[in-house]
Amino acid sequence: MKITDPTRSGAITGTTPIRRTEAPARTNAAGPAAGVSRTRDPKDIALVMGIPEAEFTPKVRDAIVKLMGEVDKLRKELVQASARAAHLERLADQDSLVPVFNRRAFVRELGRMQSFAERYDQASSLVYFDANGLKGVNDTHGHAAGDALLAHIARLLMQSVRDTDIVGRLGGDEFGVILVYTDTPQAEEKAQQLAGVVQDTPLDWRGAKIQASVAWGVYTFRGGDDIARLLESADKEMYARKKAARAP
Repeated sequence: MKITDPTRSGAITGTTPIRRTEAPARTNAAGPAAGVSRTRDPKDIALVMGIPEAEFTPKVRDAIVKLMGEVDKLRKELVQASARAAHLERLADQDSLVPVFNRRAFVRELGRMQSFAERYDQASSLVYFDANGLKGVNDTHGHAAGDALLAHIARLLMQSVRDTDIVGRLGGDEFGVILVYTDTPQAEEKAQQLAGVVQDTPLDWRGAKIQASVAWGVYTFRGGDDIARLLESADKEMYARKKAARAP
């Protein structure tokens, strides 16, 4: 799942969980030693390093060969360490149950979006989703089915937003979606679309079709809001809509 800079627009397409872009490995071009790991012939290395041919004795050659081996080993260890660090970072950010950001990572990204919105005076919106009827699914089909339904909803949300948008699980059966550079009317239209996708795409569970639905609320921000207040405002909007839908 990368975090794409919201200053770059993206089409509304399918995405993969927890997006990240790995930076290309850097090469050290600061001095002659940069050629050590790329040139295998010690004589060529001696020329690159400015060693006179008369001084290129067997001992010097052995020292260069040893240096080449150490540089190669260090380079491989650096690549492996970078890969491990990236993997641990993804694990730290991903929810333990579903393939989206956990609450901690989502709140962090919400803070970043706040900063972008304030810097560029451009509105972005938070959509707060609540899955309906999860208790009934747990009671009828078991908790494994309830967990599968939450993962199903998470995947549908991920597949239905832009690369620049951010999806996270806020806890329990609640999800958040940050719609970057999106005002209130656009956010409400998108939230309704996402709710429709969930409604129209039941989960296949051991031969049964489990219908899912979500309630939603939208809060649009331009920066300056307290993160807790922002989440609370979107949550309240969601419950107000849910209450209005239940009214006769």
